[in-house]
Amino acid sequence: MQIETDLRVLVVDDTILYRKVVADALSELPGVVVVGSAHNGKIALEKIAELEPDLLTLDIEMPVMDGLEVLRRMTKDTPQVGAIMLSAYTREGSEMTLKALELGAFDFIPKPHTKSLQENRAELKKALSPMIKAFVRLREVRRILRGEQKNSYQGVTGTIPAESRKAKKPFSSPQPRPRSRIVTIGISTGGPVALARFLPEIPADMGVPLLIAQHMPPVFTESLARNLDQRCAITVKEAADGEKILPNTAYIAPGGKQMKIADDVFQNGKIIRITGDPPENGCKPSADYLFRSVAEHFGGSATGVIMTGMGSDGTLGLQQMKEKGAFIIAQDEASSVVYGMAKKPVEMGIVDRVVPLDQIAAQIRRTVPKC
Repeated sequence: MQIETDLRVLVVDDTILYRKVVADALSELPGVVVVGSAHNGKIALEKIAELEPDLLTLDIEMPVMDGLEVLRRMTKDTPQVGAIMLSAYTREGSEMTLKALELGAFDFIPKPHTKSLQENRAELKKALSPMIKAFVRLREVRRILRGEQKNSYQGVTGTIPAESRKAKKPFSSPQPRPRSRIVTIGISTGGPVALARFLPEIPADMGVPLLIAQHMPPVFTESLARNLDQRCAITVKEAADGEKILPNTAYIAPGGKQMKIADDVFQNGKIIRITGDPPENGCKPSADYLFRSVAEHFGGSATGVIMTGMGSDGTLGLQQMKEKGAFIIAQDEASSVVYGMAKKPVEMGIVDRVVPLDQIAAQIRRTVPKC
């Protein structure tokens, strides 16, 4: 997707080196104009009023006023301006990043810091390019939804915007399917906030495990699991290699690793395997990698959920799950930060229910024995 109108970006970081590296990376992207920079949050707010950017790249830890306070002020005064956070690869940095996402940041990028300036610029450019395209697309979808809400049509369950009208009819099996013994979720951009909204609605006695592939780097998934565990009735944890899969527990794949299911050779049941296998669809963890494993070990006794996120990771794995008889749920476009991962499965007709975020937990509960 080409950006037809220049996207105005303000670079905010307390380090002159990062301001230059980020600005240089952005300047190499088509349709992007760097309109200025700021070295603390107070100056950033002044530059927002002066320069009217569409988007900020925003450091979290800054003197005078940090990135979190900037986001709080933006939410109140300039909600139309987006923010992509630049975050440190630390536990404290990951926890502050999750807070930034809760405050409305579009997404985040861990700061590269061990490479040459040229390598750092290339890494930032590679990460920023799809994010900015997704941000532009989100703004366009929101504009369309505001102006054409009445023109949307009713899909399987809930509303699908006009661009999805070419989607095939949902898959329907002629045979009654078994109740699910496991739920597996693929999610990316917008995921931490979406998980924080719907996982607390899962009851403590649901009776089945949940396995989650959230596209995130190392360290950040540990903070995400800890944050969600404090909010939820079920246990939420970062998965560990070799641990037994237990009911009423959500296992989040560690960032930078792949997660799959294996048979427990010592006892009846299943265990988790965390591997260093290569990325799939550029993702590690990958939803496709996890979904394939669920299809192999649970067949039709599974529920697959595909949610907000960039790209198409998860489509092939969901197709394999559906071929085994699994029940597939997709988040709708209107409630997604990015309608990428759910879009292709919906268009292929392998999704049984398309629902907004606030109905996903209820749909999951209908597929498991105790609910």
